[in-house]
Amino acid sequence: MGKILKYLGEHKSAVFAIFLLLIVQAYCDLSLPQYMSDIVDIGIQQSGIEYAVPDEMRKETLENLCLFLSNEDAGTLKASYQESSEGTYKLKVQSREEMQGLEELLGMPMVVMSSMAQEQGMDLDTIKALLDSGQMTTEQILQKEEEARENMGDMGDSIISQRARLVVRQEYEALGYHMEDYQNHYMLCTGGKMLAMSVVMMLASILVGLLASRVSAKLGMDLRGRVFKKVVGFSNNEIEQFSTASLITRSTNDIQQIQMVAVLLLRMIMYAPIIGIGGVLKVAGTKTGMGWIIGVAVGSIILLVGVLMSVTMPKFKKMQTLVDRLNLVSREILTGVSVIRAFSREKFEEKRFEGANRDLMKTQLFTSRVMSMMMPAMMLIMNAITVMIVWFGAQGVDLGNLQVGDMMAFITYTMQIVMAFLMITMVSVMLPRAGVAANRIEEVIQTKETICDPSNPVENLEDQWKGEVAFEDVSFRYPGAQEDAVCHISFTAKPGKTTAIIGSTGCGKSTVLNLIPRFYDVTAGKITMDGVDIRKMSQKKLRDLIGYVPQKGMLFSGTIASNIQFAGNVTEAQMEEAAEIAQAKAFISEKEEQFESPISQGGTNVSGGQKQRLSIARAIAKNPKVFLFDDSFSALDYKTDVVLRKALQEKTGNSSVIIVAQRISTILHADQIIVLEDGRIAGKGTHEELMDTCETYQEIAKSQLSEQELKTSTRKDPKDGGNQEEAGQEWRANPPKDAKGFQKQGEIPKGQEKADRGGAD
Repeated sequence: MGKILKYLGEHKSAVFAIFLLLIVQAYCDLSLPQYMSDIVDIGIQQSGIEYAVPDEMRKETLENLCLFLSNEDAGTLKASYQESSEGTYKLKVQSREEMQGLEELLGMPMVVMSSMAQEQGMDLDTIKALLDSGQMTTEQILQKEEEARENMGDMGDSIISQRARLVVRQEYEALGYHMEDYQNHYMLCTGGKMLAMSVVMMLASILVGLLASRVSAKLGMDLRGRVFKKVVGFSNNEIEQFSTASLITRSTNDIQQIQMVAVLLLRMIMYAPIIGIGGVLKVAGTKTGMGWIIGVAVGSIILLVGVLMSVTMPKFKKMQTLVDRLNLVSREILTGVSVIRAFSREKFEEKRFEGANRDLMKTQLFTSRVMSMMMPAMMLIMNAITVMIVWFGAQGVDLGNLQVGDMMAFITYTMQIVMAFLMITMVSVMLPRAGVAANRIEEVIQTKETICDPSNPVENLEDQWKGEVAFEDVSFRYPGAQEDAVCHISFTAKPGKTTAIIGSTGCGKSTVLNLIPRFYDVTAGKITMDGVDIRKMSQKKLRDLIGYVPQKGMLFSGTIASNIQFAGNVTEAQMEEAAEIAQAKAFISEKEEQFESPISQGGTNVSGGQKQRLSIARAIAKNPKVFLFDDSFSALDYKTDVVLRKALQEKTGNSSVIIVAQRISTILHADQIIVLEDGRIAGKGTHEELMDTCETYQEIAKSQLSEQELKTSTRKDPKDGGNQEEAGQEWRANPPKDAKGFQKQGEIPKGQEKADRGGAD
């Protein structure tokens, strides 16, 4: 919850505007029950007479009322009216408090005056005469008023108010008022106010919804951007720590949870305490004596929510982990569907998916069943509260202590208070999941990268970099591993030269290559670029100097052009040149849209060889100082391999080229070959030197090349012209055929089958 509020704090101005609009909405919402009460109590029951204070009265009525008031109160009464041109006295504009004071002042005198004139048969002129003669004093009249008030008991105020309004009604009739019109005028005015309040409340609610949606959408966009920016800066170590499936869940489902809760927080949770506190204040002002019912309702709701949350909270925390698990299984199955079919493992994978799916379903069912009890329980509480209010309110109405309109308003205010807590409890269902989601997102954002830029990176000019890569006693161990993956690696890749790395599967070839662009950092030793430790360079500058072709060709959804130009500022001419060098121009030209041909996600609509050639073209188009090929020719046939490498050699004349390869035929031309065995260098030199000195290399060569190839590839003084490399390349491009044009039996180079399958380290 705290983290969600922190995210909302980044949009303070919008949240403050929403808060003000919610106050306006709550004010209007809380005013409607009072207007409804006024229509019932005043408009219907009291003929529209709001206060027991006449808006207009005759002169004789004013003088008669003064008979029943002390001199001070009589002065106050006269000061509140002014004489009109028609000879009557009209009430000056008064505030609500002043009107209530006048009502209290005139209530009892009106009742006594009416009682003496109607019930006791005393003429007011007689009373005046008695006062003038001294036979009766004002104090005696006031004393009689007090005695009459005491005789009324607890119902005194209500009786006085009702009878005083009858006197006001009689005065209006005496002045010639049409009471039906007067009553209708009050009803229309009050109804108009209710309508205006409803319109304002509606507009405020709409604006709150718009602002809340905007804040929520902006919050989600910001969080997605921050998570994406953070993940893009992660090294392979951090990616493996979270897993791709979990990062996708955090970037989508988790942020969506926070967005939904953010909207509810701004529209409901913020509104609930405002309407709740306002409702309590309004209830306190009704003076119904039923405030204890509110306490019972709130206590019952808090107890209900507490029990439900204590039961469901652990399950909500578990749910996000189960969503991660389901996404992981789904991703694995969809990614490896061809392998699953090839091995007829559909049933097994269905069971695995069913297990993850069922675990999530059980947790969701449990929480849903528990939380489904909330609404019926809340409705039971609300209906029970309504019955209690009607029961005890009816007794108050019967005793005269309470009016029907006040009871109706009290019910409405009580329901508003209960609904405020209901809104909180409804959102509380989502808060646990959103809290877990916020923690998971914050975990990604707060993760410190293990590979960082130095505070003062070395920034040479572009033309100062030559591209010489040197490994100086480099060792590397994967996080959590017990042993080094590679150790004591030392070699130098010079510009204009090709360095090849070969070895058995799992010997660390790709690991060595991944250390150069700092996908991982070395554990010991150092790697330099033109003598500068790559850890003292910014990652952007280092990678700007490198053209990397991964082991598994990776294409992005878009077009062929967008994938080749992915390298950066690549012109159309450079793109076409790169495609031609990578031997991709031929299959591109066969397509109807050529370079604008669409590429699906992951390049699934092109073959493995085409994917590799486009990946190579992307690196060539960048024109880097260092080329890194991680077994990037494995899916190419021998002829394409030969032609591509020849064209590539001409293009990369001034760049360092480092190739990781599985097959020797790819690296025969290399100026330097590094042979790895169990993470260590077993040999270093040219093909001929290694065939003489390195037993490991000899074993690899004998496993992949035929006797004829071995002789051709190691011939020192080739006859019939040409050197050994060209001879070897020509043999692979055009292998000997029999009389029928088929390749001779026994002449298929060893390792060809594996190479055609696209074998990789």
